[in-house]
Amino acid sequence: MILLLDIGNSNIKIGAVVDDKIVKTWRIATDLSKTADEFGMVFIELLNSIGKNSKDIEGVIISSVAPSLNYTIEHMCEYYFNLKPIMVNYKINLGMNIIYSPKEDLGTDRIVNCVAGKQKYGYPCLIVDFGSATTFNVISNKGDFIGGVIAPGIKSSAEALTNITAKLPRIELNTPSKVIGINTVSNMQSGVIYGFRGLVEGIIALIKEECGYSNLKVIATGGMSEIIVRGGSTAFDKIDRMLSLEGLKHLYKLNT
Repeated sequence: MILLLDIGNSNIKIGAVVDDKIVKTWRIATDLSKTADEFGMVFIELLNSIGKNSKDIEGVIISSVAPSLNYTIEHMCEYYFNLKPIMVNYKINLGMNIIYSPKEDLGTDRIVNCVAGKQKYGYPCLIVDFGSATTFNVISNKGDFIGGVIAPGIKSSAEALTNITAKLPRIELNTPSKVIGINTVSNMQSGVIYGFRGLVEGIIALIKEECGYSNLKVIATGGMSEIIVRGGSTAFDKIDRMLSLEGLKHLYKLNT
């Protein structure tokens, strides 16, 4: 069994791979205060839940945007699984060229999404990841990553409204039935959801115009993707919540 770890700012997505198939996924909080032993016990419990143990783990690959947690997780893998994990960065075999400056500034979350997008959907394509931030990642008609856009996340936008104003409440991120709201909560939901949809669709249109790719596929991923895409946006060809784990699975094969 291979373990795939996608360490984000809020959550760690975990995938278990058997015979080249992701057979189980989990999501745990990105807790910077946890020790290697605490994470180790969590992983042992997760493995036990599917009838596996640490000896069943043949390899681990990690993408992380939380550098302060990297040593802890690497140490956990070495101690509990007796394995040194593959850490995703621009230096490993990605199966694609990275056109970015400097390359070390490119988040590994964006790298694994693009690797999976190119592998699963071909190119050119545009991967929009709705996470703590919203990233737009362009793969050219030659299969190269050529850059993109970083915008605020949906949650951070909603929280900013609450944090910088005295009287606006915290809201659930639900799509209101009408743009014109009749109370404060529906006004805020409309502003965040429909406003963000406009931002996303506007950036996608500008990217298409700038690239000139008539066959550009647009793929949505990330925890908040369904709020925008299923809420009525027609700018996307596909939602793929498993994209980052698929990218890690492909990268593990390329680098072992």
